[in-house]
Amino acid sequence: MAEKIRVGIMGYGNLGKGVELALRQNTDMELAAFFTRRAPDSLKTLSPDVPIYSASDAIKLKDAIDVLIICGGSATDLPLLSPEYARYFNIVDSFDTHARIPEHFENCDKSARESKKIALISAGWDPGMFSIMRLYGGAVLPDGKDYTFWGKGVSQGHSDAIRRIDGVLDAKQYTIPVESALERVRGGENPLLSAREKHTRECFVVAAEGADREKIEKEIVTMPNYFADYDTTVHFISKEEMERNHSGIPHGGFVIRSGVTGADGETSHTVEYSLKLGSNPEFTASVLVCFARAVYRLNKEGICGAKTVFDIPPAYLSSKSPEQLRKELL
Repeated sequence: MAEKIRVGIMGYGNLGKGVELALRQNTDMELAAFFTRRAPDSLKTLSPDVPIYSASDAIKLKDAIDVLIICGGSATDLPLLSPEYARYFNIVDSFDTHARIPEHFENCDKSARESKKIALISAGWDPGMFSIMRLYGGAVLPDGKDYTFWGKGVSQGHSDAIRRIDGVLDAKQYTIPVESALERVRGGENPLLSAREKHTRECFVVAAEGADREKIEKEIVTMPNYFADYDTTVHFISKEEMERNHSGIPHGGFVIRSGVTGADGETSHTVEYSLKLGSNPEFTASVLVCFARAVYRLNKEGICGAKTVFDIPPAYLSSKSPEQLRKELL
């Protein structure tokens, strides 16, 4: 029997808990360790037999971990953590600040090449699964346009960015597609749409007592890469209302490729890929786990450096053998 892929989880928020659950569904993988920046004794996991270490001790276990899944926020955590840990581990992260992906890739690539490891960045569903669908759509229908709509749902990255603002105790941000824009795209109009015309953003914020709410709101709506390009509404609510009405983390969205073929472009086609997620972090975690499998396999073949979802052969994501895949799925 083949040895199991040993996975470490760095960070135990919603995403880290999702990875813990996802690993239970992948029998060729095992959870080897948790790493936390909190006091290890304070962490209560669903896997009491799995050891918990301080993040500062992670490097000591580099030979006991095949792939480290880094479960941090894109605003401030991953730009520092991923390049650092790629010096010692194969890593997977879910960095989702689209505008900064090239920069993040270069930083991780330098570390991973020095260590001869793989740093798979920006896995998840967008960037991630949606990115793959955009690539496939554009490759098959080169004469056309891509459209991506997110929501309605909670964006973990945007919510985390709000929570980093001074005076904010908790926050949830909902991304909401503009229905009229979605229908125009499905109708084959191929409209030119700005970010503002495609989505709105709605924020629910629990502010600390005495915090300057006007300052917090201004900092949210003007935040580059997150809110500045959208019509954004901010609601200040109580902690009790947050717990009562906004405890879930649903999400979803659509990738649509609208294109034409034929001698004169007279034949139109629409390809649509959609997700409706009961839990954003649990689905994202499941994506991270299957890409961790691919990272392990590729690194065993001597491949190193930073990679994205575009660089991974689909068969490497599956626990099934090539023979099974050809027989059952092709």
